[in-house]
Amino acid sequence: MNAIVVTDKNWAIGRDGGLLFSLPTDMKRFRTLTMGGTVILGRRTLVSFPGGKPLPDRRNIVISHDGDLLIDHAEIAATPEEAVSMTAGDDPDKIWVIGGGSIYAALLARCKRVYLTLVDAAVEEPDTYFPNLDKLPGWEMVSSGEPMEENGLTFRFIDYINSKI
Repeated sequence: MNAIVVTDKNWAIGRDGGLLFSLPTDMKRFRTLTMGGTVILGRRTLVSFPGGKPLPDRRNIVISHDGDLLIDHAEIAATPEEAVSMTAGDDPDKIWVIGGGSIYAALLARCKRVYLTLVDAAVEEPDTYFPNLDKLPGWEMVSSGEPMEENGLTFRFIDYINSKI
């Protein structure tokens, strides 16, 4: 299983239920990597998508405590553990944890790789963070791309691996 995320330089990922950045190059990378796979996400992350709808051409597993929740083209899991069990037998390289903060925190230790887009900016008043991989034991940066610029922001793609898996 992998995680994919965009953070500011302080590991912030969200504010008021929304994403912090709009980077078409990052969105293209996200689509390319996750297409045809399974995405695991929280209900609030789903609500932040255009139209609040599951991502097309991917299996969507939405984690929610609402046992009555029904979402077209998505499967519902009550817990992160249940979401993982629903992927038993799937290719782990095609399973993607895509947020939000509590879902990343719950499943990060099970991820082999994190595909990070690091934006060289500090967002004011974020309320959701991704764990700082530079301070977590077992996580190692294995690649760091060249800086790119888009929409007035400088960012780079960085990959981390979990040496504990």
